[in-house]
Amino acid sequence: GSGGGRGAGGEENKENERPSAGSKANKEFGDSLSLEILQIIKESQQQHGLRHGDFQRYSCHCYLKSRSINTRFSLQAFRKHHFKYTQKHTIIMFVTKFRYLLLVLMDAERAWSYAMQLKQEANTEPRKRFHLLSRLRKAVKHAEELERLCESNRVDAKTKLEAQAYTAYLSGMLRFEHQEWKAAIEAFNKCKTIYEKLASAFTEEQAVLYNQRVEEISPNIRYCAYNIGDQSAINELMQMRLRSGGTEGLLAEKLEALITQTRAKQAATMSEVEWRGRIVPVKIDKVRIFLLGLADNEAAIAQAESEETKERLFESMLSECRDAIQAVREDLKPDQKQKDYTLEGESGKVSNLQYLHSYLTYIKLSTAIKRNENMAKGLQKALLQQQPEDDSKRSPRPQDLIRLYDIILQNLVELLQLPGLEEDKAFQKEIGLKTLVYKAYRCFFIAQSYVLVKKWSEALVLYDRVLKYANEVNSDAGAFKNSLKDLPDMQELITQVRSEKCSLQAAAILDANDSHQTETASQVKDNKPLVERFETFCLDPSLVTKQANLVHFPPGFQPIPCKPLFFDLALNHVTFPPLEDKLEQKTKSGLTGYIKGIFGFRS
Repeated sequence: GSGGGRGAGGEENKENERPSAGSKANKEFGDSLSLEILQIIKESQQQHGLRHGDFQRYSCHCYLKSRSINTRFSLQAFRKHHFKYTQKHTIIMFVTKFRYLLLVLMDAERAWSYAMQLKQEANTEPRKRFHLLSRLRKAVKHAEELERLCESNRVDAKTKLEAQAYTAYLSGMLRFEHQEWKAAIEAFNKCKTIYEKLASAFTEEQAVLYNQRVEEISPNIRYCAYNIGDQSAINELMQMRLRSGGTEGLLAEKLEALITQTRAKQAATMSEVEWRGRIVPVKIDKVRIFLLGLADNEAAIAQAESEETKERLFESMLSECRDAIQAVREDLKPDQKQKDYTLEGESGKVSNLQYLHSYLTYIKLSTAIKRNENMAKGLQKALLQQQPEDDSKRSPRPQDLIRLYDIILQNLVELLQLPGLEEDKAFQKEIGLKTLVYKAYRCFFIAQSYVLVKKWSEALVLYDRVLKYANEVNSDAGAFKNSLKDLPDMQELITQVRSEKCSLQAAAILDANDSHQTETASQVKDNKPLVERFETFCLDPSLVTKQANLVHFPPGFQPIPCKPLFFDLALNHVTFPPLEDKLEQKTKSGLTGYIKGIFGFRS
């Protein structure tokens, strides 16, 4: 005991002889040390893999960060030597090495990220769960060491509170995985309380990070409360899941299993569903579960605040609906399709299973229409609030909206073809009115696209057609007001079309005057190049383009005098010798003349 004390005292004296570490920390951070624990770990997680759920990459980053701190500040030997001492003066010496706090934090994060990686792998390899628990215990151990070091007077109050919240968070996750619900909810509540106090004590910008952590913890708290015995917590959990579009971390798998189990219990009591005056028995469990969650999904979509959350919820709902339809199709055997399509003695009435398939298809197509309509509303807002053109981001155009309304009209055509609804006149009339509404909006945005390219007559005709569709809807919609109340307002469209027609007529008149003046001032319509009409003033926009007509290119051919040859100059002065004698010799025949000709004896 005395040896240990002397060793510790000796080290303390050495530290007193070398006050550079403490003075350096005080110089950098003032009289008290501060470590933004939550901000550091959130920034590191977002920059090093957790944005995409890559826990292995983040674990490697934490290891490299710890090794870098050890190497740069020579803390490894210092840490190993003093790890076994718990005296107050030793802890103070730890804190004088400011980077030691960051080192312990990185060790805790490394153990936690490795545990999360094992959590993903444990779905296929159950034995990795034991390693997962071991790494979580290691993370809690490092977090407790960080909290103990922050008890020094050299550390400010904010860092102490953040260290306590961080330890409580990791401890709650460990207890959660051990299914110790009471201990887990106590740790999570402690963590939540600290972060709420910190959020209320700082500015809004600083409080955002703490509030995000509180939102992450809330589903875990409600899940623990449910397992303790609070039956009302399941509804809050489902609403949290639907509002966020999903959960992450340790709770995700457990919550999905819990919701499926709860709906399965409710589905056991559900035996039939009513649609358009016909009651259909439901015997497939997957279909029961989907129909039970249908109202919750629609409510969550209506309550969603951001467009991204709505889009995620729409996709989730469509995915579940496709699974339910596939389950019904598997029960519709190929050899029974012809028999089931028409019941004996009842022409035009399909079987219950086929009618259920039509109902689920109706839900899928209706949800797709609502999703596309929601996207169209977002694009309309973007068109009204158009910013100056940015090269990095393409601005929305009316053509984008035309494509969405084309898809909606195609979905409506598919609704009209559903088996079992051929004799339902009210349904046919309702779909017909909806088709007129979306045709009117599609026609309106086609007209807008023509306005952009200054095709005034085409746009005016399309605006008149929009008014025709709108008037037909208003005259026939008396008995279908309840079913059409969720559609876009036609009266608002009529008002907008009338104002657009006035603007269009004014723009067409101005454009006609401008074009007449331009033609009068510009007298070049003969495609002459600029080099031939310098003396004539004209407004030629083509001169500022890359295809400007400046000169004739390539130039045309022109006749030029050729350079005379030498012999051509003397040709007129040359006298050729007479050739009559040679011509006479050619008429001679015989061997003698031939031989003389060969040897050159001819004169």
